[in-house]
Amino acid sequence: MVLVTTGRRAHTAGLGLAGIGVAQDEQGRVKVDRHYRTNIDGIWAIGDVIAGPMLAHKASDEGIAVAEIIPGKPGYVIYDAISSVTYTRPEAASVGKTEDELRAAGILYTVGKFPFSANGRARAMLKTDEFVKILAEKGTGHVLGAHVLGPAAGELIAEITLLIQSRGTAEELGRTCHAHPTLSEAVREAALGAMGRSIDI
Repeated sequence: MVLVTTGRRAHTAGLGLAGIGVAQDEQGRVKVDRHYRTNIDGIWAIGDVIAGPMLAHKASDEGIAVAEIIPGKPGYVIYDAISSVTYTRPEAASVGKTEDELRAAGILYTVGKFPFSANGRARAMLKTDEFVKILAEKGTGHVLGAHVLGPAAGELIAEITLLIQSRGTAEELGRTCHAHPTLSEAVREAALGAMGRSIDI
């Protein structure tokens, strides 16, 4: 099997943006400020026509933020807390920063990696080749990023996304009791691993 990805781009042609003077970047995306306002008063833009990942859940959160901002409320989106899921076999999901991004930014971090081969539920499902990896800031323990490769990755990443959204720590996740036997125990174990305290491996 071969997977070929060619990428996507904003489809803004035919919207009449140039005719009313809405500014666009070199890739045809609508330019917005941090409140999603364009350069034309009364026009906001969100989703696939602006910069950022082209994900339905990202666009939905931006829509909610704009609906709050327009009447003067503090709407916002935390982009590090937007997960990405690839629905392949095995499923892959990620959220937050990668190790390359953390190194480039000079951020010291720890890695907790837990294989599904050490998870009872995954073993019963015969899904043992993959893993959960959590990246936590050294010193504070704040969870900065994560990758899940394996069964239900798109579901498991949500727990880690919440930690990034709320500036939670690997210790908070590691100390949270998880039902047994579940795949989510692998997430807890990866968090414990980022603290240097894995139990089941």
